[in-house]
Amino acid sequence: MKFCSQCGNPVIQRIPEGDSRLRYVCEQCHTVHYQNPNIVAGCLVTVGDQVLLCRRAIEPRLGYWTLPAGFMENGETVEQAARRETVEEACAELEELHLYSLIDVPHINQVHVFYRARLSGTQFAAGIESLEVQLFDEADIPWSELAFMTVRRTLECYFADRQRQVYPVHTSALPPSRPTLDT
Repeated sequence: MKFCSQCGNPVIQRIPEGDSRLRYVCEQCHTVHYQNPNIVAGCLVTVGDQVLLCRRAIEPRLGYWTLPAGFMENGETVEQAARRETVEEACAELEELHLYSLIDVPHINQVHVFYRARLSGTQFAAGIESLEVQLFDEADIPWSELAFMTVRRTLECYFADRQRQVYPVHTSALPPSRPTLDT
């Protein structure tokens, strides 16, 4: 950040009084510019024993498989964001959403939140951010072609939980990892 979004003057980095972190501060209008993590919201959508995955049509990880998910927008709840992203990426309407996994990804300043949900009806299709959308049995999940570690972790938890028919909320944090699967 170089300029204040309030008054347009240059900003500097310093620790404001009463704070413990380096922040961008405008010396003209004294605005402190906080930078906070982004929330990624999505859904693990099931139809019977199958899971819905989307092949990404955009970077990062173009051509890799993922759960429908994306950045939360201002003015919406996490659940609304998860529903919206599922409609945008998989043209799918959902029912019975249950919070399922919350994964901190601190090295890229993100938090990934996934809901477990059932497809409402039978309709789904590739949205503008997806090359294709497909239902997969557990044995057919393209594990080596998954876009993000948060998706892998959520799917692994789901298949383990499905065996027990108990679906707790899973929370964890990802350490920095290989650049190709860091989220």
